[in-house]
Amino acid sequence: MWALGGLGHLLRRRGKRVAVIAVVAVLVGAVVAGLGVGLGVTMLTRRLAAASALTTAAPPAPVVPHPALRPVSADGPAPSPAGVDAVLDPLIAAGGLGTLSGQVVDPATGAVLWQRNPTSALVPGSTAKLLTASAALLALDHQQRFHTTVLAGAEPGTVVLRGGGDPTLSGVAQGAPTGYPDAARLDDLVSQVREAARGPVSRVLVDVSRYTGDALAPGWLPADVAGGYIAPIEPVMLDGGRADPHEDVSPRAAKPATAAAAELARRLGADPDNVTLGSAPPGAAVLGDVSSPPVEELVATALRQSDNVLAETLAREVAVKTGAPPSFAGASQAVLTVLSSHGFDVSGATLVDGSGLSTSDAIPAKLLAALLSAAAAPDQFATDGVNSRTAALRPLLVGLPVAGGSGTLADRYHDPASRSALGRGWVRAKTGTLTGVNSLAGTVLDTDGRVLVFALLSNGPNPASVRPRLDALAAQLRSCGCH
Repeated sequence: MWALGGLGHLLRRRGKRVAVIAVVAVLVGAVVAGLGVGLGVTMLTRRLAAASALTTAAPPAPVVPHPALRPVSADGPAPSPAGVDAVLDPLIAAGGLGTLSGQVVDPATGAVLWQRNPTSALVPGSTAKLLTASAALLALDHQQRFHTTVLAGAEPGTVVLRGGGDPTLSGVAQGAPTGYPDAARLDDLVSQVREAARGPVSRVLVDVSRYTGDALAPGWLPADVAGGYIAPIEPVMLDGGRADPHEDVSPRAAKPATAAAAELARRLGADPDNVTLGSAPPGAAVLGDVSSPPVEELVATALRQSDNVLAETLAREVAVKTGAPPSFAGASQAVLTVLSSHGFDVSGATLVDGSGLSTSDAIPAKLLAALLSAAAAPDQFATDGVNSRTAALRPLLVGLPVAGGSGTLADRYHDPASRSALGRGWVRAKTGTLTGVNSLAGTVLDTDGRVLVFALLSNGPNPASVRPRLDALAAQLRSCGCH
């Protein structure tokens, strides 16, 4: 203690040189004391020289992490029908599900593990979008984009907005988020037209000839337009026809194509009240062109957000591709024809729209399960004859909402006291809800690492009471190996 106190005193009184001498003295003294008094300074010198000759080994190469999503193995223990029955039947027996059509399939083998009235066609609600999405993926190029163009009109100062099937075109300002991921911007069209047009634009026409027939499907309620669930189906609109592009449920335009053209006119300095339907002359110059995200992204968005307008336009584009009339009747038939041509049994299905908003739609659980099973089949099926449809349908799985995490399942599977909590993060499924209609169809990874496909449709009871029951059924498939 005295030595430290004295050292501090010297440091304070004599400056840096004295401090260095004092520190060295203390270190030498400490080493000498440790080695014994008789070793002396010479021994210390030798030890210091030997230490300085030691070499330090090179450090090991740094560990570089390589994060990756790894595919689920198809080699997990296979569940059995008896095992699945044991976990699902008690929940079914508890009642409250009304009329039920359901099926559970192992997509690795194609084995049906459980079913209840699987061929009974029930009103599906939005799980009907799985049929539309599947047909779009099977019939259209996954990278195809739909173009919205502005053409020179027949009269000087007139331009024509021509719809190409993209309802995601956004009127939101550049840099601001839109309701649709990676949507094209109306401002881009405006900039192109201003640069390409010869002189000011005084009038805007809108060409909606790409689609035909009624703008509202059988079974739709006109009140659903003002209520924000659907817009009249036309080949051009802004933000799905929404008044508020940031809200999924927002009042829609009664004439979305005309409203889009009016906004284009406003931004070009023309009279928005002078917009009418019309077309450009043959060979008209293209003054502007923007395009949608690719088909596979549109499919994922339609499923994740359960977007009715986007599903309807995808159905229309399947009709255009296959040569069917691009109307509700033509598009619905085109969807079923494409599915049938790829080996799916559509004999029990009835469609009058592409979104499932109509109560006139009817689909058996067996068809929904077949589509999802093809999408979830092992990789070796992707290039195997008729099963090449597996590769085409893979994006279905990307678009399915995640239980408790995304899309229409974001606010479900959260209650830790409920049976459904077991499925949070493991269940991925398309939802469907109408008055007296509730459905759920998707995939789940069981505790043995096996992917299972399920399709559940309930008609009759209030969806508020059925929804937690369907969630619990899907979660129970997660909870067991079901051997």
